[in-house]
Amino acid sequence: MPNRVYLDWNATTPLRPEAREAMAAAWELSGNPSSVHAEGRQARRLVEEARTLLADAIGALPRNVIFTSGGTEANALALTPGLRRGSAPSVGRLLVSAIEHASVLAGGRFPAEAIGTIGVTPAGLVDLDSLRAMLDGGPPALVSVMLANNETGAVQPVAEVGEIVHAAGGLLHVDAIQAFGKIAFDINAMNADLMTLSAHKIGGPKGIGAVILAEGTAGLEPLLRGGGQELGRRAGTENVAGIAGFGAAVGAAMAALSVDAIRVESLRNRLERGLRQAPEVIVFAENVPRLPNTTLFTVPGLKAETAVIGFDLAGIAVSSGSACSSGKVQPSHVLESMGFGPKLAQGAVRLSLGWSTSEGDIDRCLQAWRKLRGTLLKGSDETRLERF
Repeated sequence: MPNRVYLDWNATTPLRPEAREAMAAAWELSGNPSSVHAEGRQARRLVEEARTLLADAIGALPRNVIFTSGGTEANALALTPGLRRGSAPSVGRLLVSAIEHASVLAGGRFPAEAIGTIGVTPAGLVDLDSLRAMLDGGPPALVSVMLANNETGAVQPVAEVGEIVHAAGGLLHVDAIQAFGKIAFDINAMNADLMTLSAHKIGGPKGIGAVILAEGTAGLEPLLRGGGQELGRRAGTENVAGIAGFGAAVGAAMAALSVDAIRVESLRNRLERGLRQAPEVIVFAENVPRLPNTTLFTVPGLKAETAVIGFDLAGIAVSSGSACSSGKVQPSHVLESMGFGPKLAQGAVRLSLGWSTSEGDIDRCLQAWRKLRGTLLKGSDETRLERF
């Protein structure tokens, strides 16, 4: 859409040209990657090249990369009772932080009675004391903590979490979907036993994700059974074009990561300085490490859904910190877990930037906010909408 500003990169990203080109080339291939003839080997080569790119990006081995249909399936596959390291006892319960994505909070294949929730601090970080208490004396647990929160951008102390979990005989799953391509990390340095990724958050296509195992992690039972694809860990003919696009996006994102992170963080900081010209603005998780591209803010009395509509009518795409289900807006479970009441939790607006965000985009966003602010905080919801 011409003349619009896209500031919802944490929801999804534009397709990178490199990914588009790789997918177009893959669509020209006729072979099944499981076939042994030349056409099949050609398709297989694209899959394995992408597998290597993903593995190299996070310090894993290619044989430990399992492609899935996206991040939700990746999380469901990763959250498996019976996971273990080497000959150690397998995990029989699941502990998840209160700020996880819905696909993790759902618990994968663990029964409801075997799932516990780890509290978080008011700053939006996992509560390590709560984690220690929940691990103490119980059977080995799989702990799931995201690397960076999709709403606040808060980067979690994952390496320290891993140390605590391993000392208690457990395993650590890290949902790195929101952090991938925005900050550098290594699966081993984070003490992660398995990790999940998704292509569309880094400029790849929608509908392709991955589970990555640390070397030595075993016991992963497939969700989909049938053929022997992905070394028997995920049945179904591989999405060759999606995988090729994922690999190309990874290559482009990793090559530009350090430069993009510095530039985008500078734009994000400028955006927040502009927002803070209104003294009542609250920026969530502002005093802890955050992704360089993410701002979640509110003003007391603000209705997020009304603000999102106002921004949209001004030509700017942003998102609410609330989750929509069947048309009903619910307060953000992330902010409620941090101790904020529903009035603030339902008024959060998320602005997320990306590699093509410009100074002009920030100017337009701040101009729109200055116009909207007074209107959004006055009158009924119906009156606000009529003014737009």
